[in-house]
Amino acid sequence: MIHTAIAGYIIIIINFLFSYKGFNDKVFYDKYKFKVDKILINKEYYRLISSSFLHIDWQHLCFNMLSLYFFFGLVEAQLGIPQFLILYFASMIGGDLLALFIHRNHGDYSAVGASGAVCGIIFASIALFPGIGIVLFFVVSIPAWLYGILYVAYAIYGIKSQRENIGHEAHLGGALIGMLTAIALYPSALKENYITILVISIPCIVFIYLIVTRPHFLLIDNYFFKSKTKYYSIDHKYNEQKKNKQEELDRLLDKIGKNGIGSLTKKEKQRLEELSGKK
Repeated sequence: MIHTAIAGYIIIIINFLFSYKGFNDKVFYDKYKFKVDKILINKEYYRLISSSFLHIDWQHLCFNMLSLYFFFGLVEAQLGIPQFLILYFASMIGGDLLALFIHRNHGDYSAVGASGAVCGIIFASIALFPGIGIVLFFVVSIPAWLYGILYVAYAIYGIKSQRENIGHEAHLGGALIGMLTAIALYPSALKENYITILVISIPCIVFIYLIVTRPHFLLIDNYFFKSKTKYYSIDHKYNEQKKNKQEELDRLLDKIGKNGIGSLTKKEKQRLEELSGKK
């Protein structure tokens, strides 16, 4: 599919250049990634934007940019460059703000990736083009409205369960803001596609309202997370994971102290890099 829109291409190029720099410069990566305490304490608000142009690795980068490529042409052609950019950055910031709120007590929580902004573009296309279909895994095509409902359900489950190392909060926030911004920029879409828009947006709004007004709604029970205790909050889960990682790091360092770095297996060395923040 050939796009005549140019803003999306420029964003993709910036993502590749910025991410490539981050792959090869840890100082640069740490300076611009999303990190809670740097944003809330040091007031480095630029991280809400810069972190979305960084990625963990080439696979992460290419997946996000490929997803953006499939959708940005339609949306940009419909809205125009200025409004497309408003939509993209609004989705980006909206996703990061929801992640910041949910993880506000997790000082060392960090994240990178354009997923929130990309979700905003995808859900904007669902709002603007009711007849569009979405191909999953390059094989199966499903109606956009069904994809939207399933994705929102999956994101809410992901936030509630905290079982995966995926920024579901940014995805959900970006998707909702993307859809609402698209409607604000192109109001006729609501009249043409109001059923799909309501079915997708109302669960998002209700869920966000509940986690803002009733923090205990984020309690994680055994349905989501198996444990000896019956209920966990996201804070408890986060602190337990942090403790477990520190204990694992201590065990590896103790092994090095007794037998030297050569005593570690290849898998243990990779894990050491991950736990020490070098990867």
